[in-house]
Amino acid sequence: MDTPSFREEHISQIPALQLLMKMGYKYLTPDEALAARGGRSSNVLLEGIIKGHLAQANRIQYKGKEFAFSEANINAAIVALRDLPIQDGYMQANMAFYDLITLGKSLDQTVLGDRKSFTFQYMDWKHPENNVYHVTEEFAVLRSERQDTYRPDIVLFINGIPVVVIECKSPQIKEPVDKAIEQHLRNQQEEGIRGLYHYSNLVIGLATEGAKYATTGTPIEFW
Repeated sequence: MDTPSFREEHISQIPALQLLMKMGYKYLTPDEALAARGGRSSNVLLEGIIKGHLAQANRIQYKGKEFAFSEANINAAIVALRDLPIQDGYMQANMAFYDLITLGKSLDQTVLGDRKSFTFQYMDWKHPENNVYHVTEEFAVLRSERQDTYRPDIVLFINGIPVVVIECKSPQIKEPVDKAIEQHLRNQQEEGIRGLYHYSNLVIGLATEGAKYATTGTPIEFW
């Protein structure tokens, strides 16, 4: 089984990765995560995992029978996840994403000759064990209007969707947790990697002696 890196400069994130793996998160190497993104660092969704899992997890219940969502509807659900309203600002995109994963996506489909609207769910909130969980490290994301990347230390995925971003800092630096928070805030700037933070519900600044957390867009004084 693949294991996290154990380079000295990553010492603060190793315990976090080990704990997450014990909790049931399947570890993906950076290369495996990139492959699941279609080989594109501009894409933050593990679309292969999303499509494969959600196609199995979502079923239409109608007149006492069970039906699969059509391929077209599964693709439409993924497009809705991908095409958030970023033109309204990254915080509005984040809010739209929250509504999407909590409320689901209404999709029309003909079943037994009747055309009805059915809800497609991105996460199983009632039965969390039905979701799939992945964790990766050094998650390189292409910066906006740039050719270089930022690399958050740890990213957690539920059903292939990045919902938690963690920055880890060494205890050897001064105020490591605050430095981690500053890195999150830098990443969320216009020239940063907002495409990742469109989907994050939780952001964490972590060091060996403590941690602070917040939601996307939270100023440092409110962590």
